[in-house]
Amino acid sequence: MGGILQLFDFILHIDAYLFLLIQDYGIWIYAILFLIIFVETGLVFMPLLPGDSLLFAAGTFCAGVMQENEMAQLNLWVVLSLLIVAAIAGDAVNYLIGKHFGLKLAKVKIKNYQLINDKHLDKTHAFFEKHGPKTIIIARFVPIVRTFAPFVAGIAQMRYPTFFRFNAIGGTIWVISLTLLGYFFGNLSFVRQNFETVIFGIIGLSLLPMVFAFVQEKLKTKA
Repeated sequence: MGGILQLFDFILHIDAYLFLLIQDYGIWIYAILFLIIFVETGLVFMPLLPGDSLLFAAGTFCAGVMQENEMAQLNLWVVLSLLIVAAIAGDAVNYLIGKHFGLKLAKVKIKNYQLINDKHLDKTHAFFEKHGPKTIIIARFVPIVRTFAPFVAGIAQMRYPTFFRFNAIGGTIWVISLTLLGYFFGNLSFVRQNFETVIFGIIGLSLLPMVFAFVQEKLKTKA
């Protein structure tokens, strides 16, 4: 429980944490950002890492952030290049895990805890049924589904060239759009003063497709 609370604290105050990380680790911050994006997209049992909010915050720091007369700044081109590679490589690893070990991993339990949530798998399966291979692109903008989509694609034995094409397009659009959103708007005074609210907004917008699908499913059931 404590770990989950710490994760939420990190997500909501990601600007403050990033500032400290940049100050403390210097150039190694790029490796840390790469690792977070890679793990969120590459490991099917780590779906709650802050992908969307991290990209927005990273973009904000690419424009430069001043706190108490100290500047913290990241290189925009390095961030974009590294995180696009991390997003594409993460999904590729997740696909291979699903292809070779998916059905076995889906049954694994650790101390009565299901390693891979069946409900998340079912939702992602339903997403695939509706959108086909385009799911790999669309899912980039939907938390949790983003992590499970390549895994399910692997289980379904989607042809790798097809998967890679959609993976590369989706990963590139996801990283560039959210990072540039932070770069151009993250340092506006309103955004800086209400950074937590903005992060909540990003999370909320990301979850809208899932909420819409849930409501649609309920309406169909009642009908």
